[in-house]
This record gives sequence, C-alpha cells and structure tokens, in this order.
Amino acid sequence: MRAGFSWDIPAAYNIAERCCDSWAARQPDRVAIVDLSGGARAEWTYGQLKRASDGLAASLRARGVRQGDRVAVLLPQSPEVLITHLAAHKLGAIILPLFTLFGADALAYRLADSGAAAVVTDAANLDKLMALRPELPSLSEVYCTDAAAEPVRAFWDEIEAAQGLTPARTGAEDPACLIYTSGTTGDPKGVLHAQRFLIGHLPAIEALYGGFAGPGAVGWTPADWAWIGGLMDLAMPCLYYGVPLVSHRMRKFDPEAAYDLMRREAVSAAFLPPTALKLMRQAPAPKGLALEAVFSGGESLGADLLGWGTEVLGAPINEGYGQTECNLVLATSAGSMPVRPGSMGQAVPGHDVAVIDPAGQELPAGELGEIAVRKGTPVMFQRYWNKPEKTAEKFVGDWMRTGDLGRRDADGYFWYESRDDDVITSAGYRIGPTEIENCLVGHPDIVNAAVVGVPDPARTEAVKAYVVLREGADWEGLPAELVERVRARVSPHMAPRLVERIDALPMTATGKVMRRQLREQS
Repeated sequence: MRAGFSWDIPAAYNIAERCCDSWAARQPDRVAIVDLSGGARAEWTYGQLKRASDGLAASLRARGVRQGDRVAVLLPQSPEVLITHLAAHKLGAIILPLFTLFGADALAYRLADSGAAAVVTDAANLDKLMALRPELPSLSEVYCTDAAAEPVRAFWDEIEAAQGLTPARTGAEDPACLIYTSGTTGDPKGVLHAQRFLIGHLPAIEALYGGFAGPGAVGWTPADWAWIGGLMDLAMPCLYYGVPLVSHRMRKFDPEAAYDLMRREAVSAAFLPPTALKLMRQAPAPKGLALEAVFSGGESLGADLLGWGTEVLGAPINEGYGQTECNLVLATSAGSMPVRPGSMGQAVPGHDVAVIDPAGQELPAGELGEIAVRKGTPVMFQRYWNKPEKTAEKFVGDWMRTGDLGRRDADGYFWYESRDDDVITSAGYRIGPTEIENCLVGHPDIVNAAVVGVPDPARTEAVKAYVVLREGADWEGLPAELVERVRARVSPHMAPRLVERIDALPMTATGKVMRRQLREQS
C-alpha cells in the first residue's frame, strides 16, 4: 500500500467545497447529518447544509469577517457546529473549535491569543462568554443558536436574512483550522492547520475503517467535535465521503445509551476512545449491532480489549496514532495487515515515520527513541500560533518530534513506550507504563488503570498503579493479585510495588490519562 501511494494535492482546495458543496451540486437530497441532539430525530441533507452555511458565511462577511480571520465555535455536537465550520471555510477564515466544558480562564486565553473576530455559541455558554467580552477587543461578533438579546446576533435569523454568497478561493496551503493543545509545560499552544490537512487524514481513515463509504454506512462518535479526534477522525471524513453522520449531545458517556444509539441508527463505523470502550466492556452489549469497523486511539488497548471487540461488538477495533500537530500517521488495519496486539501498527501510506535519537538520526529496529514524522505530509501542522520558538523546538532536521518514546521492529511495526516525561526509571530499568496498564485492565475487576513512577530511595523510582474497580468488586486481596498478574504476564521488574484504588482517573478532555497529576499526588 505504501509503495503504490502518492499524494495528489491540488493547488486550489477548500474543505467546505469538498465536504458540502460538491455533494450538494450532485446529490442535494443525500443525507449528511442525522441529528439527535435536540431530543427528536432530524435529517439534514447536503442541500440544506449548503444553504445554511452559505447564509452564515454571508452574514459573517457582512459583519466584517474576512479571509484569515478567526471564527470560534463553542457548541456541543450539533449541526450548528458543522454549519459554522463550513461557513468559516467558505470565507477562507480560520475555524477555532472550543470545548464547552472550558472554564473562563481557558476560554479567555484561547480567544485572546487567537484574536478571534466572531464566535458562535448557545444559551448554555452565552453568559460565560459575554462576561469575558470586555477583555477581548478583537471579538466583534457573537452569534447564539438560541434566543438572545442584542448585541448578540440570532444565528438562525442571520442565516435566513443573508443574501447570496460567492465563496472565497483558497489554496491547499491556506490556513483553515486552529486547535489548541496542552503540552507538558507552559500555556496551551494553538496548532494551525492548512486546508490540505483534510486530505492528509484520508489514507488513515480508509485503512482504519475499511469499506467506510460502502452502501448503508453510518458514522458516530461520542468524542466532542471540538477536538481533532472527534472532528477529523470521523465527523469531517463522514461529510467528505458522503456517509451520514449521527449528531448527539452525550453530556456524560453512558455505555448502555451508546449501545442503544448504535443499534437504532445502524451505526457501521464508530470512533470510540479507549475510555469509552472500557466502560462499554462492563455493560451488556445488545443484539443487532451493525458495526463493521471501530477505530480507537489515544491509549494502547491490549489483546484483551481487542479480542472483546471482535467477539462482542462483532467488528475489529483498529488503532490509530497521531497528535493534534500531525494526526493519524500510524495505524492497524485488520484485513489489510496482521494485527499485533499492543502495537501501534505501521506507518500509514503517505507518511514517513521513524524512531530517532536526540540529534534527529534514525535508529535501527529495536532501539528505544523518539517517534518522529518526516516533513512534507499534508496532515502536518503549519506552525504554533504566536509561538515561533515552540514551533522550532518541535522539529529537528527533516523530522517533526512527537515527544513519544517507542521502538520500531524489523517488520515496521511501532511499539509505544511512553511520553518522554512518563518514563519510569527503576533499579536501572527504563519502564514505560502502557504494557503494565494493559495487563491490569485485563483483570475482570479493573475498569481502568494508570501507572506512574514515585520516588524510591533504593530504586530511584518505584512503579505505582492506580486502579478503578468495577462496581461490587472486592478489594481485599486484589492488590497482591494484581501485582502477581503483572509479574507473571509482563515481567517481575515491571510489577507495581504499590497499588492504590481510585474512584476515577484524572483525564484530559480528549480522554487521555493525566499521569503527571497522579505523580504529583503520590
């Protein structure tokens, strides 16, 4: 697949044209979105999506929004999110997705740092936003999808009143999307992507979902579309391929509700983060699921969870790897390649991935180093917003550094070890937490687990495990049983010396375990 692949990046390119207008011109009545977010089921066609995004784009242009300006969207999953994205792209503006659970400080930083000119929100988030407005001189327009008093603009009224639109002409290299990501230190960084980054996702989408755009295909993810996972691992690809996308506001993930939604809507392709899969494993799966492929990413799943997916969900769980700066560059693809449980898979066609040393030199198979992606792939970000020094630090030679440590084996499979600040140094060993966590979660009484290093005078660090128990599990005797499980299944030198129960693991908004927070509280 890699040998026969080459990129075809046109000079002129616009995400809205490819994900909406081209479909509306050919099949205006084709279903684009199945909206369950308001309680009732409603279908949106590509024709309707085009008219609404044209109207919003025309309104924004009339209010002074121009090519290169930032347009923020602060909404949960709903058609209005995608209408705003498409409208921004039609203006050649830069869309700024914001998570609705952000507090005032997080919102203020992102809106001020980006210099956002307009924002679309709803009544639930309006007061929080308006309280910040005096501190945001660049923010000239606020739209609300619910009823609101002036100076806030009524989203739907503006769309209805708007007059015709001639979309801006954009090139593949023109900036399109700004997503903020939190690093290990410092303020969040705005990751700027070009219009081409949609193209960069497509080889992985086709490998991960397999037959994604076949007859009757339907897509859904509980992941919020404010994050690159929910947005680019499923939502935008659905629109691009003409696959109906289910929109549903799930305020807190409920595995039984997720099962019910997938059964009722005959979901065939689902992006389910590891935390969601682990919770679903604890709930009874109904008969009648139509799943053909499940994609997960963010944490390694391990053989037990992969086996459960095939047996219970009736579909392989393929794993993808990337980050906000350069998404979906490694993948497993059941049916296209032998899947090796615990592996991150191989480099996706179109992406060159290697393990490098600190000087940027490729390391041979089997050696531990930093996973890196060669410059030139269209999925790679352009730069960090307002942070040229951080942009420079991200690269060494021809490589973009991921900050993740791993190994590549002789067959081209990559094996994740840890973030470079998550490595545990114990008695001379460098220990990554992932393999231990996978082993612990394989125990029937463990819902989730995280492993960190804690200070130890004799060993430098000792391995400590935090575990979330299933409801009704008996704690007595379980810590010793878990230690022995790791000793037997992984290695004695990796067995936890400390095991602590915890009600819930601290998570980022994208579902990744915050190990640093656990280290700090140990």
